[in-house]
Amino acid sequence: MTDIPNRPEWQSDLFRDGLTVRREVLGADYVDASLARADDFMAGFQQLTTELAWGTIWTRPGLDRRTRSLIVLAMLAAMSKPNELKLHVRGALTNGVTREEIKEVLMQACVYAGIPAGLEAFHAAAAVFKEIDAK
Repeated sequence: MTDIPNRPEWQSDLFRDGLTVRREVLGADYVDASLARADDFMAGFQQLTTELAWGTIWTRPGLDRRTRSLIVLAMLAAMSKPNELKLHVRGALTNGVTREEIKEVLMQACVYAGIPAGLEAFHAAAAVFKEIDAK
């Protein structure tokens, strides 16, 4: 694991626990680049997302990572957040979610969140698949 930049707000055990999960799901390169780009203005946001989302929620024992990924995909699709959805499609694949399962989540999002939100989600997921397949 790469060392955590020496910022006082990034030294808690909760941050370290969250950082471990975040790196495992989203990829160390992506996460470490996010931390490296964080200036004084963004450091607090990195602390918030790493401690709250990844350190508090993603480490809870009630759901496995695969299930959490499915839930996140559904919520991001419903909120029409394609950039975050792309990131979490990759994370879902890392967590063992299949492309067919991703498609089914997005189909359900079309019905409950609306066709425009679902279409945007499908485009985002398809872009990730295309990029992965090209490698």
